[in-house]
Amino acid sequence: MADGLIIRPAHPGDVEALAAIYGDAVLHGPGTFEEEPPPPEEMARRLAAVRDKGLPYLVADLNGAVAGYAYASPFRPRTGYRYAVEDSVYVAPSAKGRGLGRALLTPVIAECERLGLRQMMAVIGGSENAPSIALHRALGFEQRGVMTGVGFKLGRWMDIVLMQKPLNGGAGTLPDGPGLPLGGG
Repeated sequence: MADGLIIRPAHPGDVEALAAIYGDAVLHGPGTFEEEPPPPEEMARRLAAVRDKGLPYLVADLNGAVAGYAYASPFRPRTGYRYAVEDSVYVAPSAKGRGLGRALLTPVIAECERLGLRQMMAVIGGSENAPSIALHRALGFEQRGVMTGVGFKLGRWMDIVLMQKPLNGGAGTLPDGPGLPLGGG
């Protein structure tokens, strides 16, 4: 892991850095199928939406600069999915390969377990996204499927790789808490 690294909760003052990191992924990588980088105001709205659900949204502060971030968000909006979340991890190009993804995702998983959630999903853009697939596999996710050619970005068709990690015993026991506050049947 990198020297000078602090993992901390994201705050509104981070949105410019979040927008820059995500914007690079939008323009150059397979990790998201969004094609227009959202402005900082939209990143602030997304940060608030995650935090309003009581879910973790963490940044990797590397020597005083945000070099990556990870968070958990509701997997789907229907109430039956209230025990399942999806993770997202993005690292600045200059900080890749330094262990930031693992340093970020590990406490996101731990916090979701503390919240009593039961499943964490990874919907990874691009079958060729080996670093993300390897990160998730190293943290106990299992590949559940590949949906081929479901996205078109960067001039080509792209797959998504579905990975899953059970939390708190997964589907082996009944939940002992209310789950996430979600709407819609």
